[in-house]
Amino acid sequence: MKKMPFIFGKSTNFENFTDRVEETSRLTQNFKSLINTTLISPRRWGKTSLVENTAHRIMAENSKIKVCLLDIFNVRSEAEFYEHFASGILKATANKWEEMVANAREFLSQLAPKITFSPDSQTEISFGVGWDEMQKNPDNILNLAENIAVSKKIRVIVCIDEFQSVGDFPDSLFFQRKLRSHWQHHHNVAYCLYGSKRHMLLDIFSNNSMPFYKFGDIMFLQKIKNHVWGEFIKKRFEDTGKKISLEQAEYLAQLVDNHPYYVQQMAQQVWLRTKTSCSKAIIDDSLQGIKNQLSLLFVGQIEEMATTQINFLKAVLNGETSFSSQEVLKNYRLGASANLKKIKAALLSKEIIDIQGKKVEILDPMFKLWLVEDYF
Repeated sequence: MKKMPFIFGKSTNFENFTDRVEETSRLTQNFKSLINTTLISPRRWGKTSLVENTAHRIMAENSKIKVCLLDIFNVRSEAEFYEHFASGILKATANKWEEMVANAREFLSQLAPKITFSPDSQTEISFGVGWDEMQKNPDNILNLAENIAVSKKIRVIVCIDEFQSVGDFPDSLFFQRKLRSHWQHHHNVAYCLYGSKRHMLLDIFSNNSMPFYKFGDIMFLQKIKNHVWGEFIKKRFEDTGKKISLEQAEYLAQLVDNHPYYVQQMAQQVWLRTKTSCSKAIIDDSLQGIKNQLSLLFVGQIEEMATTQINFLKAVLNGETSFSSQEVLKNYRLGASANLKKIKAALLSKEIIDIQGKKVEILDPMFKLWLVEDYF
């Protein structure tokens, strides 16, 4: 069986990574220059793939640069963060487990570290001191990457995915201040912070009342251009002995608004349905097939929304922009103008919409299509 040429739902490797030339260059320069970086974009736009591919390229070029890739999606407290953070740093900066154990004893000795290895080679770290003691003095952990970098004469890049999770920790602001107060003094370490909740990350890094305001370079990830997707899809088809014209490939990507996740999913479905040569009918059928697969998910989303929120989405789809006008409020039964702020906030928190200035956009192109064709 031919190798699947399109990947979605997971980070992509070098072979499947698409474009991002400018972003890769900028992120590479930031990593090499030890500039803290924040990546912001809607979910499923390829942030994780961009960071991981840049990290692997840099480490392949320079053995003196170590990159620690952390995901704190399931981390729910400061204590869990410390254990996850310390374990990740120790693992990323050691070439073998004996070195990792030695580093733990040298740099975290006051915390009485205990390292365990599970059958699947996963490493976990715990500490022999009580939480009260650790909470009073977290310096050894928060300075761990810097201390190891100085001692070993290396540079360390710490990349933390789903960083917005810290916003849900108990005493979150105090914890963020603690992180900032330590990390801003590191000269041999850079931090790359990103995640899937765009509106929460914007609040953390763009709000001048927040601890991480102006922490480093903020990169707003843009969509990959349509013609780039077209060339990528066409080549991947050709590499596997199938044909799709550039026009058809661009049409495929445009149907899902050049959304990285859905372009890859659409391209995969079209490739699977194509025996030798693609057609417009195959592309259209694939789009409907994906929409139908997702329909139950979309029904569930709608059922969780208030009526005014659904009405607001209808107004967006109909091209309305003056949402606070009496005509729009009345026609779409949105209630009083004061209610608009709550409606927008609720839809933003659910990652249903994005707001830039006065422009409101439904983020998920397949959900948008389902609303137009099936719901409304």
